[in-house]
Amino acid sequence: MPSSVSYSVPLFSSFFSGEANPSSFSQPFKIGHNKNTSVILKTKKAPLLHVAAGRTSSANSIRKTQRQEDDDYHATLKALNSKGRFPRKSLGQHYMLNGSINEQLVQAADVKEGDVVLEIGPGTGSLTNVLVNAGATVLAIEKDPYMASLVTERFATTNRVKVLEEDFTRCHIRSHLSAVLDTRSSLDANLQKAKVVANIPFNISTDVVKQLLPMGDIISEVVLLLQEEAALRLVDPSLSSSDYRPINILITFYSDPEYKFKVPRTNFFPQPKVDAAVVAFRLKQAGEYPQVSSTKSFFSMVNSAFNGKRKMLRKSLQHICPSPQIEAALSEVGLPTTSRPEELSLEDFVRLHNLIHKP
Repeated sequence: MPSSVSYSVPLFSSFFSGEANPSSFSQPFKIGHNKNTSVILKTKKAPLLHVAAGRTSSANSIRKTQRQEDDDYHATLKALNSKGRFPRKSLGQHYMLNGSINEQLVQAADVKEGDVVLEIGPGTGSLTNVLVNAGATVLAIEKDPYMASLVTERFATTNRVKVLEEDFTRCHIRSHLSAVLDTRSSLDANLQKAKVVANIPFNISTDVVKQLLPMGDIISEVVLLLQEEAALRLVDPSLSSSDYRPINILITFYSDPEYKFKVPRTNFFPQPKVDAAVVAFRLKQAGEYPQVSSTKSFFSMVNSAFNGKRKMLRKSLQHICPSPQIEAALSEVGLPTTSRPEELSLEDFVRLHNLIHKP
């Protein structure tokens, strides 16, 4: 394959929705039509947008075990054109231009032959293709019926891809994933858990994390590509900052998060105004969770605390127990009686809960 290729069709290679607000799109390209009605992308400096299509050396190891042909950019673009698919600002859609990012995603999750992988929003299936090439069985959840149809058709000749046309935030993912695991476990007794590898829409990132992280009994690792700003907020928020929220308590309760690498905005079309990043969450087992008498009451307390974020805990939690009791518990934890929620770590919340919650 040449090091650079010019396309006269929309440059859609992989699905990534990283922008919840349509107004954040930049406009680096102009879209027009030639006499043959094919779409041509132009910049101010060049008649066509040139995209590097080279592969990194790390791709060689994946090719050795591949089950599908390497991603055919031309075929993918042609398929998208045939369905009339273009980036939808209402969904904040961005399409990946750099295929090596998908390979790095798969490597970040250490996907191996025989793994079961959940993919959210497969788009055109280029990440799906890398997962299949690595030997994984893929359960893909796709809300867009056009994309679901495209991926189903693309992998019709393999038994390694199952596509469900559903809204991930509303589907019974545990049931779907358990069914695939049960089927695969009958072939591989060592297979017990699945992995998640996905480029997800930013506007559902919190919902995805909330739904997946408590599933450590059937998922070992979750690797997501999302906006860098969101990645930093989820992985490494600072105490006493406006970015510190209940979701951060949930993340550290159920997983060990790690910021993997940055993905510059230039890898996407349309080019967003912000960069992206890849984050990995190693899911904890039940025995590794902080010891609380009830996870339901614990997170209820945390949410109540942050609902009155500017209030002192002795005020925002007084519906649980009287303020003097909360003050006494804070003192026993070693915190000021005037403490606010953004000043407490996960360990502080756990100790406070266990002191004021009566089973």
